Amino acid sequence: MDHLFRPLQLGSLTLPNRICMAPLTRCRADRDHVPTQLMAEHYAQRASAGLIIAEATMVQAGQSAFQTEPGIYSAAQIDGWRRVTEAVHARGGRIFLQLWHGGRACHPLINGDIEPVSASAIAITNDITHTPEGKANYVVPRVLHDDELPAIVALFGQAAANALAAGFDGIEIHGANGYLIDQFLRDGCNRRTGPYGGPVENRARLLLEVLAAVGVVWGSERVGLRLSPLSSFNSMGDSDPIGLARWLAERLNACNLAYVHLIRGDVLGEVQGDVLTPFRQRYQGVLIANLHYTAAEAEAAIAAGQCDAVAFGTAYIANPDLPERIRAGAPLNTPNPSTFYKPGPAGYTDYPFMTTT
Repeated sequence: MDHLFRPLQLGSLTLPNRICMAPLTRCRADRDHVPTQLMAEHYAQRASAGLIIAEATMVQAGQSAFQTEPGIYSAAQIDGWRRVTEAVHARGGRIFLQLWHGGRACHPLINGDIEPVSASAIAITNDITHTPEGKANYVVPRVLHDDELPAIVALFGQAAANALAAGFDGIEIHGANGYLIDQFLRDGCNRRTGPYGGPVENRARLLLEVLAAVGVVWGSERVGLRLSPLSSFNSMGDSDPIGLARWLAERLNACNLAYVHLIRGDVLGEVQGDVLTPFRQRYQGVLIANLHYTAAEAEAAIAAGQCDAVAFGTAYIANPDLPERIRAGAPLNTPNPSTFYKPGPAGYTDYPFMTTT
């Protein structure tokens, strides 16, 4: 496992290994979307990761998709996240915050009857959401007008400043999995005309404006980006996902990002294809790959130059000491899916560390 444990440079930040913790929505914030002390313990337990990418975090009030996901738009949330970053740093870790807007994945029953917004008036149809009133179908979102989009960009800029105040080492922009930025990127959801619709360079305009805005706050070398061109989650699709991946890879070279975090396939298994190879061929920066990697496959992928690091998701839920287990060739704890989104420490902070003799 030599390649997984080689240091990796992200701008001025040095990662001691290439085992990253993927952003994982776990619904442990409080009802005001404030990070809790339990979250600080959870992330601190996983501080040996080369990089922790903290979970999808709301940039705006009234745009919740999960009821108890964290936010970064209030003073209390900044303070809550500061407790998290201090706990991680006290154990020698590095942590980025993923900035997120749910767009049409939000629901009025979760958000005081506030309408969700999106690129086009197309609802999510292949899933249901959970609300205080029970399971519900997603609703048709309100279309964002072109003149509203500068305010969306400003929300990300302010969230980036708040993340800086909370002590993070950087931020990741969530441009994947069918949330707002992805809803503009892919033509299965973006049917608009004008400067933010039609050809790929227009559909990517919102993303590029967000990257520019948060780069002013952080410097682009502390900004990452997550993409999922093949994902069908949240009723997403694109007429040419490989072409989209190629275009993004070439265009993002000019952005001088810390990294691109690419989901290599479709988490639902419905769309087949290889976006990792064409992206790697064109993108000159640090590439973090994600989705169902074993440690052996991750080692081989890095050794072959397919990516520079690998982000592990489910494995990190159950194994707070994942790098140590991989290095030792030790067995992994088995995650319990029934606890993934339930409040409390069960299945969150109570997975055992590897024992040594």
